[in-house]
Amino acid sequence: MVQENDHDLIREAEATRVQILSEALPYIQQFAGRTVVVKYGGAAMKDSNLKDKVIRDVVFLSCVGVRPVVVHGGGPEINSWLDKLGIEPQFKDGLRVTDAPTMDVVEMVLVGRVNKELVSLINRAGGLAVGLCGKDGNLIKARPEGREGIGFVGEVSSVDTKLVDSLVKSGYIPVVSSVSADETGQAYNINADTVAGEIAAALGAEKLILLTDTPGILQDYKDPSTLMAKLDIQQARELMVSGVVAGGMIPKVNCCVRSLAQGVRAAHIIDGRIPHALLLEIFTNKGIGSMIVASEFTT
Repeated sequence: MVQENDHDLIREAEATRVQILSEALPYIQQFAGRTVVVKYGGAAMKDSNLKDKVIRDVVFLSCVGVRPVVVHGGGPEINSWLDKLGIEPQFKDGLRVTDAPTMDVVEMVLVGRVNKELVSLINRAGGLAVGLCGKDGNLIKARPEGREGIGFVGEVSSVDTKLVDSLVKSGYIPVVSSVSADETGQAYNINADTVAGEIAAALGAEKLILLTDTPGILQDYKDPSTLMAKLDIQQARELMVSGVVAGGMIPKVNCCVRSLAQGVRAAHIIDGRIPHALLLEIFTNKGIGSMIVASEFTT
């Protein structure tokens, strides 16, 4: 039998839920019809509970009129399969050395397994997802990254968004893996952050959001309380020069800066380990991570 106190708790919880939805309304109205590119990676891909919440967030965005495009990596899964096949993972200057056998595994894992798993999860959660890689519809043309001894590691030469545009306008959620090919058809492994940034720029996206395993950009990397909630391109560049932004954060911040320079309105680096991080960043005043804008005057 439900007690009066229980009724009070239920009413309080329902009131809180309604209040949250009401407060989100201005943001839903602001971003309806706008494209948001989400780079999905890190712990949010490895933890099944977090993965479920990210998928639900993506479907929620689609249901309220935002147009999400998901770009993903899959480094741990690649390492797992390389180990199963007796191929030792190698890295140079932070890049995966991608010889021909490794490239075969990268393509198999990213395109054939990780991509299709995410598509299936989105569809099961009530969305309509379509899996793509850079080869599909010439979405991404690749070229060699250029450094010696790293094999088939590529960078983005060009982006053709016709296919993604068509899917998004038809209500589908494109899920893009970062494998692409050059003019000869040779496959290349491209950094997923870079791919997300270039796709966001080509689409004229409202937002680029990178899910990471850090709270965002920290003035002191050991102290989460030093999170920088908002900064502009100039400040971001100064932080890289001074060494405040270092290591694995450099390519993330660089891809944000490059996308902003090409017209993306805002780029976000957020902690994917926080449940519903996407919704907290987009639909609340404070957000949870670091937002980079073109200039301090950008609203």
